[in-house]
Amino acid sequence: MAHSPAASAAHPAPIVTLTVNPALDVSTTTETVMPEHKMRCGPSRVDPGGGGVNVSRVIERLGGHSTAIYAVGGPTGQAYRQLLEAEGIIGRAIAIAGSTRENITIDETSTGKQFRFVLQGPHLSEAEWMRCLQATEAAMHLGGYVVPSGSLAPGMPDDFYARVARRARELGVRCVVDASGAALAEAVAEGVYLVKPSGRELGELVGAPTLTIDEKVEAARELVARGRVEVVALTLGGDGAVLVTAEGVTRLASPPITVHSTVGAGDSFLGAMVLRLAQGHDLAAAFRGGVAAGAATATTEATELCHRDVVERFERQLAAG
Repeated sequence: MAHSPAASAAHPAPIVTLTVNPALDVSTTTETVMPEHKMRCGPSRVDPGGGGVNVSRVIERLGGHSTAIYAVGGPTGQAYRQLLEAEGIIGRAIAIAGSTRENITIDETSTGKQFRFVLQGPHLSEAEWMRCLQATEAAMHLGGYVVPSGSLAPGMPDDFYARVARRARELGVRCVVDASGAALAEAVAEGVYLVKPSGRELGELVGAPTLTIDEKVEAARELVARGRVEVVALTLGGDGAVLVTAEGVTRLASPPITVHSTVGAGDSFLGAMVLRLAQGHDLAAAFRGGVAAGAATATTEATELCHRDVVERFERQLAAG
């Protein structure tokens, strides 16, 4: 990895995020979800979602900046762009022929259960996903971070994130991947700086879907020991998170909260962690930032993301032990 001047809060390292299958996140409430009935819903909200874009949105909320590369098309894509621009997100929209997908989250008020419907998304041609790759490469800067995050779109090769990781390494950029299944496996095989799997995603990656927490930690340690990943940030929902590096293992419990919605909590974790690293904080402080932001998002309703004052309060609590 090539070296660059040290990052600081005043001069943070540049961050690029990549979202190839973004979604308009539509959320609402209804009393009871049941088949064959019209379910009258409460007020709805619409947010521009998708892994990398949510990372950029969290970075912006926490006072940082990033460049968001995302693929959009059709009327939903136009609405998506407008929502992002209204939040002040700087980036490059890659035009595609298909229409940007929607995801639907419904909170059942009678039980507190949450139902999440994740639509497939449009097919990307080779020319379209190559434009995404080229735009991401053009936005990378020596000493910075690139965050390819979220699902791949239909038509994309499993090794797409691995291709991003390869170019990042050649350009002296740290690649941070948040994905699952074959896309994550290919990226890890190529070699990346950091991965942020959930317990389930890590189990799938190592071919053992039912692991205890201790076994998950050991699996993360083996990933690092094999030299394909420098840092594993393992998120465990209500059980907090685990940071695994060659230097050791750090566990953090989540701050005590009342969970309203976990939508976007993982993206918030990653956004805060990468921002703190880009600001020159050490891994331990960045990890606290991630746990704080994930918890802060879980306290919000539906698809709302974390708020800066809550994140910073949780960071102080975690630092105090």
